[in-house]
Amino acid sequence: MRSGQDDRNSNFFTMARISHTNEAPKSANPTSKYLEWKSNDKSFSYYDKSAGENVKVELPLKFLFLQNYHTVKGWNDASESGIYSNEVFYIGSEPMTVRSFKGGVIAEGLYKDIKPTITAAGGKYNRSIYVMLEDGTVANISLKGSGVRQWSDFMEANKNLIDNQWIEVLTSNDEKKGSIKYSTPEFTVGANLTKQDSAKADDVAAELKTYLDGYFKKEVATTEEVEPVLDF
Repeated sequence: MRSGQDDRNSNFFTMARISHTNEAPKSANPTSKYLEWKSNDKSFSYYDKSAGENVKVELPLKFLFLQNYHTVKGWNDASESGIYSNEVFYIGSEPMTVRSFKGGVIAEGLYKDIKPTITAAGGKYNRSIYVMLEDGTVANISLKGSGVRQWSDFMEANKNLIDNQWIEVLTSNDEKKGSIKYSTPEFTVGANLTKQDSAKADDVAAELKTYLDGYFKKEVATTEEVEPVLDF
């Protein structure tokens, strides 16, 4: 991980409860929710597969950082379907396969080499962040654009704290680029973990690590992707 801005800010070389290896057997994905920031709503949202709809998650949101990766998401007009890719840890040296749900493979290779093709197809770089929520469940937070910058700046400033303290999103930042107004989540450091919280986090991290080790051991990632209901 040595080339490009995304590489420099990739995983910040901070402490994390999950070390990035690929030595364990396959296991079920323990992630319960895939959260995305909704700029207009100034809140997070996730797709509820059983209900077939997006569910709004109002602030505040409190979570514990486990690990983060790189991926691609978006919308492909040509196939009228969502775009997704495998996750990578080292974006400068690990290949991505970017697909649309209905159109198949869009591009394969290193992100820096296939970025023009991805962008033309409607895909965007996303930071994929695995966290433990207050109830002890695993969630994934996906950030793009200025949200990635907010997260990168926060992690760099607090890299020695985030392994043993809660992270909170209490409010949003109002931002503007030209005539376009938008919002980003504002990350803050919360309270220290209790012994009970820490023990639970260790158990959750171990479960997620087993799944991720199996995921990254595969030559081609085949995660259980479900096309969400997109609300533009």
